[in-house]
Amino acid sequence: MNFTILDDHREVVVDARPAEDGGILIPVAEVPAALGWERKPQGWCRGDICIPARVAEGVERDGGLVDLAAFAALVDRPYAAVPEWGVAALGVSAAERASALAEGEAPDFELRDLAGTAHRLSDLRGRKVALVFWASWCGCRYDLPEWERQHAALSPEGFSVVSVAIDRRPEDAAPWIREAAATHPALIDADGTVADRYQVLNVPTVVWIDERGRIARPNDTQFATDLFRSLSGLDSARAIAALHHWVRTDDSGLTAADVAAHTPQVTAAHQQARTEAALALWLHRAGHPADAAEHFAEAERLAPEDVTIWRGSMPLLGTDPMGDEYFKRREALTDAGIPIYRPLPDWQAAPGQ
Repeated sequence: MNFTILDDHREVVVDARPAEDGGILIPVAEVPAALGWERKPQGWCRGDICIPARVAEGVERDGGLVDLAAFAALVDRPYAAVPEWGVAALGVSAAERASALAEGEAPDFELRDLAGTAHRLSDLRGRKVALVFWASWCGCRYDLPEWERQHAALSPEGFSVVSVAIDRRPEDAAPWIREAAATHPALIDADGTVADRYQVLNVPTVVWIDERGRIARPNDTQFATDLFRSLSGLDSARAIAALHHWVRTDDSGLTAADVAAHTPQVTAAHQQARTEAALALWLHRAGHPADAAEHFAEAERLAPEDVTIWRGSMPLLGTDPMGDEYFKRREALTDAGIPIYRPLPDWQAAPGQ
């Protein structure tokens, strides 16, 4: 039967068959295209990395088949599946995600704008970049025109804004992008790929990236206006002033040690939650809303602090992301000592925090 594998948000269809224990078996020959690993005499290899055959014995079955769940465990990747709908998702391990962020280089990506034009972050090497994550379900949607004004004002000084809407439906973000009359790259991360790479837990989240493509200020809660200051307690004027100072002087307010210390921490629970959410999104788009809701709920259980998952799923599940249910969950997180906003503890923190 045809079986869909979501490999770090990349969709691949393979031939598969069910195992007696309820698992999924795929031919050895399908693994390279689906997962990037190849069976060689010495074991399973990807590039220069090889897992010895004796270690990998448990993933192989008679008839040249591989147990998909066992293989995911072998290569330390989070896994979730709904065999009855012919789909499984494999995420990226916490160790791999953390290693990439620890190197200090901003993860590259390619996303499209409303016109369908592809943009790569690496195309902006040689310019400073403010990577602004936002969503239509967040009050920060009203900040997009101000970010556009900052882009226009500072562009002659070698600066660009790149805004990334993490809406799961592009049509939800589109009106706000058009209203802002965006000339900066205004992109949509409908699958959550980029939010995953940067470990974004809520919006707005802003990352400053220098001319070499290195992170000068990691994930920071920054508003461009004071419309929601009563909720956030954050002063947008201080954020914008610091942005101008960085663009003109290279002083981000953080040392290299500070950047390393404030780089987001990645956990296995986070990565399993993101894998569950990727599976849930596929199920929703495939017309299985009840199953999608179950996996979104599991993702929230695993990582309740990841507001982008549970609040971002609300529009899909018919719940108002700005209504009573949102404020109920927000209050529960606050009572549990889990922050909604995560400003870095320097100039961006509100007085008294």
